[in-house]
Amino acid sequence: MTTGKINIHTENIFPIIKKFLYSDHEIFMRELVSNAVDATQKLKTLAGIGEFKDELGDLAIKVTVDKEAKTITISDSGIGMTADEVEKYINQIAFSSAEEFVNKYKDKKDAANIIGHFGLGFYSSFMVASRVEIFTKTHKKGKGTKAMRWECDGSPEYKLEETEKKTRGTDVVLHINDDSIEFLENNRIQHLLTKYCKFLPVPISFGDEIINDVAPAWTRKPAELNDEDYNTFYKKLYPFADDPMFHIHLNVDYPFNLTGILYFPKIKRNIDLDKNKIQLYSNQVFVTDSVEGIVPEFLTMLHGVIDSPDIPLNVSRSYLQSDAAVKKIASHISKKVADKLEELFKDNREEFEKKWDDISVFIKYGMLSDEKFYERAAKFCLLKNTDGKYYTIDEFKEAIKPFQTDKEEKTVFIYTNTPTEHHGLVAQAKEKGYQVVVMDGQLDSHFVNQLEQKTENAVFARIDSDTMDNIVKKDEERTSVLSQKELDELKPLFENNLDKEKFDLQVEHLESTEPPAIIIKPEFMRRMKDMAAMGGGMDFMGAMPEKVNLVVNSNHALISKLLKEKDEASRTGMIKQITDLAMLSQNMLKGKELSDFINRSLSLIQ
Repeated sequence: MTTGKINIHTENIFPIIKKFLYSDHEIFMRELVSNAVDATQKLKTLAGIGEFKDELGDLAIKVTVDKEAKTITISDSGIGMTADEVEKYINQIAFSSAEEFVNKYKDKKDAANIIGHFGLGFYSSFMVASRVEIFTKTHKKGKGTKAMRWECDGSPEYKLEETEKKTRGTDVVLHINDDSIEFLENNRIQHLLTKYCKFLPVPISFGDEIINDVAPAWTRKPAELNDEDYNTFYKKLYPFADDPMFHIHLNVDYPFNLTGILYFPKIKRNIDLDKNKIQLYSNQVFVTDSVEGIVPEFLTMLHGVIDSPDIPLNVSRSYLQSDAAVKKIASHISKKVADKLEELFKDNREEFEKKWDDISVFIKYGMLSDEKFYERAAKFCLLKNTDGKYYTIDEFKEAIKPFQTDKEEKTVFIYTNTPTEHHGLVAQAKEKGYQVVVMDGQLDSHFVNQLEQKTENAVFARIDSDTMDNIVKKDEERTSVLSQKELDELKPLFENNLDKEKFDLQVEHLESTEPPAIIIKPEFMRRMKDMAAMGGGMDFMGAMPEKVNLVVNSNHALISKLLKEKDEASRTGMIKQITDLAMLSQNMLKGKELSDFINRSLSLIQ
């Protein structure tokens, strides 16, 4: 037996490591199992090139818990180590990395996440163990290949001696400390193995059960898989989720290595989802499921797996977010998503349209947040009119251009964000030959502004807005059935009975079939208030009272009747009823005003 002291300047490095890693001490299982996988993979490689000629045998990695002895053992049948290799890899390289880690990160809060970056995987065992033993036997033959036992109690001193071990490989035995006895519970270990190791490429055995899928769907070629395979894999990731709509299989080997499968869940209108659904792996080793800032924001709404050996294992999110390789990966994934959507649109537009209401919020989110994605998505982004017919942006512009232009020859996109409330206005617009787009999604107040900026020679007007008046009518300019004298009487009649804090009055010569009065809203002010509401703040625009335009239709028969009414009380009641009807059509009649309207209506009926 030999004993030794590791040549480091920090006398007792383990308490320092434990302090840094305490918040994430469960990763010891991932690190030790990953090491065992590496040792096994190396042996398979040697066998593949003919440098190892013996039988490989059972290569499953075994994790066992002995609650009575207070030990956890991770055993592999990989390449094993000689005495010299133990000295090199355990006593020298790993410990020198540990010292570098301590010196560099002892004052950093996120040091816990840097451990794997310094080759400290093995020493994470001291986060939960008071003493660690290694029993190892090399795959090599000849002199210096006897089995070895290494032991350390967390101080710089270690023991290294020959031992008896019949089989090739390494057993790491953790003697669990009193602070970590939770890890002696089978359920706890089962959870860790499922979390970190469920897709490792070597079988992991625990409790006589293989807990992992060694060849998950993303590691296989798309040609080998069908839709059922993809859905089955989705259920492994998210056992209680509804089936996804479709998927994207990523497989890149240049300029970086990247594989994975991304799924489109049924998002509908709600973007306030749990975004920790994409799982990030490095060579099938789980890294994190918190990918915001690592992949583009809008992609965090997707589900699935991304795996890349170019993503550093066990580094902080701030490191990942600034890493050049990660940024390239994020950009590439965004492109692949856009390519897949365009392919679906071109291959089967009918099916794409059926999915549109479920995926539109995702696509609009991407277009709003990623300039390059906007350029790609503009080809397949759909607009739906009030009849349920779908158009691309360019298609819709061409369809409405002959009928919906303003005095500056700009094409006017008319839209509604509340089709039910705007039912009457939509019906009137359709009678005039106009088409109305439904823009009632969670992001559409922002999306309308973006479309207006991006669509050449076009403006967007909500159907109840003042800018609707700028559309050049197909027919001749209408005149009023009222005389000029009657028109001069009409305006002050309404003005004297209106709350000037709420209303600006206009008199227009509309169709006789249109309502006696309608409410339109200043488009610019309304958009500003919508944007303020989306921002969640009560800024200057958001706090301003909403003032609307009351447009009186001089050609409606009720207006002519109003002018002939001589009884002032009756005339006032008619004006109030006409105004309230206009407000009711915009869902603006509330509280006492609504109660008064109902009572007044009942009196009129009686």
